[in-house]
Amino acid sequence: MAPPFVFPQILRALEEDPEDNHRLFAQNPVDVTSLRPSDLEEFVKGVSFDLSDRELFCIEDQDVFDRVYSLVRSFYTLPPPCKCNLVESLRSNLSVLLPNVDSISRSVQDQEDEVPIIDRITSHRNALKIYTFFLITIVMSEEALVSSVDSTKVAGRGRKKQVVQSWSWEAQRGRMLNLIANSLEINLSLLFGSAELDENYLSFVVKNSFSLFENAAILKDPEAKDALCRIIGASATKYRYIVQSCASVMHLIHKYDFAVVHVADAVARAESKYSDGTLAVTIIRDIGRTDPKAYVKDTVGADNVGRFLVELADRLPKVVSTNVGVLVPHFGGESYKIRNALVGVLGKLVAKAFNDVEGDVSSKSLRLRTKQAMLEILLERCRDVSAYTRSRVLQVWAELCEEHSVSIGLWNEVASISAGRLEDKSAIVRKSALNLLITMLQHNPFGPQLRIASFEATLEQYKRKLNELEPNRTTEDSSKEPTSDGDSCNGDGEIDDSQPEVTNNTHLDSLPDSCQPENGEDICEKDVSVPDIGNLEQTKALIASLEAGLSFSKCMSASMPILVQLMASSSASDVENAILLLMRCKQFQIDGAEACLRKILPLAFSQDKSIYEAVENAFISIYIRKNPVETAKQLLNLAIDSNIGDQAALEFIVNALVSKGEISSSTTSALWDFFCFNINGTTAEQSRGALSILCMAAKSSSRIRGSHIQDIIDIGFGRWAKVEPLLARTACTAIQRLSEEDKKKLLLSSGSRLFGILESLITGNWLPENIYYATADKAISAIYMIHPTPEVLASTIIKKSLSTVFDVVGQDHAQNDTDENTVDFLTTVQVAKLSRFLFVVSHIAMNQLVYIESCVQKIRRQKTKKDKAAAESQNTEENPGPTQENHSINAELGLAASDDALLDTLAERAEREIVSGGSGEKNLIGDCATFLSKLCRNFSVLQKHPELQASAMLALCRCMIIDASFCESNLQLLFTVVENAPSEVVRSNCTLSLGDLAVRFPNLLEPWTENMYARLRDASVSVRKNAVLVLSHLILNDMMKVKGHINEMAICIEDDVERISSLAKLFFHELSKKGSNPIYNLLPDILGQLSNRNLKRESFCNVMQFLIGSIKKDKQMEALVEKLCNRFSGVTDTKQWEYISYSLSLLTFTEKGIKKLIESFKSYEHALAEDLVTENFRSIINKGKKFAKPELKACIEEFEEKVNKFHMEKKEQEETARNAQVHIEKTKNMESLVVPSKVKDEPVEEYDEDDEGVSESEIMDPSMEEHGDSLKASDSEVEEEQSNSEEELSDSEEVQDSEQSGTTSPYSLNENTNAGEEEEEGESESSNVKRRTRTKSSTSIRRNLRSTSRK
Repeated sequence: MAPPFVFPQILRALEEDPEDNHRLFAQNPVDVTSLRPSDLEEFVKGVSFDLSDRELFCIEDQDVFDRVYSLVRSFYTLPPPCKCNLVESLRSNLSVLLPNVDSISRSVQDQEDEVPIIDRITSHRNALKIYTFFLITIVMSEEALVSSVDSTKVAGRGRKKQVVQSWSWEAQRGRMLNLIANSLEINLSLLFGSAELDENYLSFVVKNSFSLFENAAILKDPEAKDALCRIIGASATKYRYIVQSCASVMHLIHKYDFAVVHVADAVARAESKYSDGTLAVTIIRDIGRTDPKAYVKDTVGADNVGRFLVELADRLPKVVSTNVGVLVPHFGGESYKIRNALVGVLGKLVAKAFNDVEGDVSSKSLRLRTKQAMLEILLERCRDVSAYTRSRVLQVWAELCEEHSVSIGLWNEVASISAGRLEDKSAIVRKSALNLLITMLQHNPFGPQLRIASFEATLEQYKRKLNELEPNRTTEDSSKEPTSDGDSCNGDGEIDDSQPEVTNNTHLDSLPDSCQPENGEDICEKDVSVPDIGNLEQTKALIASLEAGLSFSKCMSASMPILVQLMASSSASDVENAILLLMRCKQFQIDGAEACLRKILPLAFSQDKSIYEAVENAFISIYIRKNPVETAKQLLNLAIDSNIGDQAALEFIVNALVSKGEISSSTTSALWDFFCFNINGTTAEQSRGALSILCMAAKSSSRIRGSHIQDIIDIGFGRWAKVEPLLARTACTAIQRLSEEDKKKLLLSSGSRLFGILESLITGNWLPENIYYATADKAISAIYMIHPTPEVLASTIIKKSLSTVFDVVGQDHAQNDTDENTVDFLTTVQVAKLSRFLFVVSHIAMNQLVYIESCVQKIRRQKTKKDKAAAESQNTEENPGPTQENHSINAELGLAASDDALLDTLAERAEREIVSGGSGEKNLIGDCATFLSKLCRNFSVLQKHPELQASAMLALCRCMIIDASFCESNLQLLFTVVENAPSEVVRSNCTLSLGDLAVRFPNLLEPWTENMYARLRDASVSVRKNAVLVLSHLILNDMMKVKGHINEMAICIEDDVERISSLAKLFFHELSKKGSNPIYNLLPDILGQLSNRNLKRESFCNVMQFLIGSIKKDKQMEALVEKLCNRFSGVTDTKQWEYISYSLSLLTFTEKGIKKLIESFKSYEHALAEDLVTENFRSIINKGKKFAKPELKACIEEFEEKVNKFHMEKKEQEETARNAQVHIEKTKNMESLVVPSKVKDEPVEEYDEDDEGVSESEIMDPSMEEHGDSLKASDSEVEEEQSNSEEELSDSEEVQDSEQSGTTSPYSLNENTNAGEEEEEGESESSNVKRRTRTKSSTSIRRNLRSTSRK
């Protein structure tokens, strides 16, 4: 009988000779690497023959064992055929050996002789161990070889030569591992004598199986992975190898993230196959016992453990639910990853662990309480400190909503929390909240239409129905109201399986009657149409469901303002998801969703491509329909309701959609039908909207308006324009945008008619005042776009407008006999006409300037085109001849440049003649400009008519933009008006005009820069807002230098109006992107100026915090440390010390910055006496300690001690000086008060004792004569006392100096040890001085009194 086989630690250990000779070992191994290929092949064939021809136990024979060991030892050197033969022989023998175990068990029952059976069992056990050992060793050897080959391939990736294998190792590996798994799944208790197998055997198998789990390539092979899972499951569950398996599982989870899912599979398979969750429970409890602080350091391990728990909860929800209590304490840990995982675990358990309806009442109640506790934890975790956890909780709630695991009673609470998270400070939380609301809308149990009016109407109907069903309710019953989740939920808190169907169907049946606005008045008449859903209890349940739906609808409607704010967020995810939620809200007809969706139009100008695509997709899904007429109606209604900004965005989107073909030609035809009133019921307003959309679309396709020019004139300026005056303005816009070809056709066909219409628009009086200016603006622009000589027609228009004004004046003078009311009326008409006239003149002047510039550009283009054609013609000619010579001569003489200069001169002259005229003569506009300047200076008249002042100042500003000399002569007037005008409209308009003037004539406006910044302090909100906009535009576009007044803009960051504050912040944000961040250079100057301003400390801190936050570069931060430290030396105000130190504390310090701060100690040491300054430096020190290396940390600690020491010394010096000063003042006050008081007291005593007949007047006169002498004596003594105190003060200062220099003095010891005694002595001395003074003065008074009485 062969000796037993013992698993060695390593393969080579089998060659060692055991001391007790009770172990099978390799006695005569063969070095197969030295064999020739033919001999090696014969050697392998011999081993294979013996294994296959002889019995299964031949592996125990020493000769066979030695030869197999020799081949396994050098397996990696064997050629593939030899490998295949050896593996097949070993595998086939083991596969035949395993079924014999059952036969042994039957033989034990049949045979009475136990000796042969024991031998057979021993042989089977030995063979099983040997075969298992060799097969697993081969697997590990081959995997090591494959891994080394793969690493070689990665290192030499460029080489095309690869290792060629003639056998499929993956297939062999899977079969071998499955065979090992099968060996563990049979009944091995007979072979090993008990249910617990040999420790070495199990340890070897499990150890190598977990080693293979560390190879990601093996886990990708389904057959190999399945075998390894079976091995682990059988070892841990069947053979109770729990502790070691659990430790190996935890090691895998912590170190290998790719193995997490596969380990969860292995654990779940073990539980399902053996109906024993011991392994899972042990792992869960092991995780629960782990210190939560360990997961803070091991972030990767925490992530993997969390994923494992979630996967395990998904696969074994019941097992995890019974042991989740050991995990709950980790919610109090600091690792947010573990909290995220536990939230995911609870979500899986809520969805899957409580679905069984079997069990008694107590078990159901326990499950319900457990589930309710989990839901409460999920609700509580929505307010977790970590944004990642809050986001994960909201994602879990979304998953639960998708799986219909949220009851109606909990639905509104989740919706309310999610709506609240829309205002979370973290973008990822807001994104999850938006996605949750989208999911809740999509899976809501209340129906497809969620209008509040619909729910209220339907609810009212069913409440009346309920009253009919129980007409004889008692008072007690009437006081009971159904709860939202009482009757509509089953015992588990879930939505009843049958009730939602009734609820939804009933709600759907009743919604069409209540959702339509036009049918709202007929609700009462349709009570009979309410479906009868059954008995009383079902009606109550339905009412409770409708009330919950109404609450949900109100919650979603209340979140609309927040969604509008999110659309202005800087985070692209906020904008995109807010748009998606609004689209979903519109689909479910949430109140306010459609109005909010209109506000997405300005987002079309976003620089973020994803945001624009989201806007475009939303626009297409909302407004573009399959029916062209419906699409046209949607678009024109949108154009009607849009403001100027929305129309610009709408035009941008329409152009893009037309170019992409999303707006088809049939839609364009439908728009023309609406404009031409070809569709029944079309209004004039709809016609205007259709024309607006057509004007927008014509930018991308000029053919759209080509065939409808006559319709534009007839309808746009016809009788419908009087019904809808804005239609005329839209028609003018359409004419401006005609193509060149269409313009020529228009001039030939009906040019004179069109110009007559435009002239009547401008000079007529039929347009309302609020529409006239916009329409006249477009009409004048249309004239300058189409008319061949617009200046001729413009002069006619000016003359007619002027005549209308002065005709009114003439009538006013002619009708002097009219009553007072008529005069007032005519004066009002005159002011209105004068305002219109000023607008027409100034606008024509501006258009004339633009027209001149366009003519110059046109000439330049023609010249360039001509030169280019001449150059091309010269290149094509073989003999250029004299033409090329002439051009070269012209180029050398600079004649081409002189042509450009001449053109520029002519253009300047033409521009100058608009207002100033030429050759000393004034033209029509010039005369009007002179009149305008005089009118604007007549403040007494303009104050009576604010509207006239607004028009006059606008016209004046336009004329100033045109001509430099006119601008210079009226700048003083403009700034006077912008500062002192009582009307904020006038000041606001003038502020905007200052921006245009600064662009046009920067040199003229440069001396007035301070006055422009002063507009930021205006009392009017609109003036300040326009000033911020103007200055931002000028500075960011390099049209104005950032000067010393930039602090005014910085103060606007703390403006009371949020809009102005946001604009100021946006300005500095954009300014920080320019060059090397100008804020870095401006910050010290801003700091100094803000310190001198009467600014609240909180506002100063907020401004500096924002400005310093825009500086990102470390070098700039380091330089700012030095700059701010140097400012301490030139400042004596403690307030500025505090502000500078606070600004220093806001900086982001690096190692170099800390060193600069320490080196600059001398510059700010005098400021450390202030407590706030010291506190700011301490905050800097605390920040530095967090990132400092050990060497720097020591320097920081030394610096901290130095700061604290100087702070205490400065405080002591100040205290000593203060005490001395107080002592001096107290002494002076005592001397001045003591003598007069005694003069009053002492004579009375002497009078009472010595001479009662002396009157008070007789006593006082002689005493006052001697009083001067007594005062002189007392003053001399006080001066001596003061000199003594000053000497003591100088001694104390010497003591402090000696302490700083490191020397000691006799005074210092006394001061340090007896400070309290010194104060007492000082008080006693002062009292002695007072006592001596009082005694001398009283004695002299008595003496004088006695001498007087004797006389």
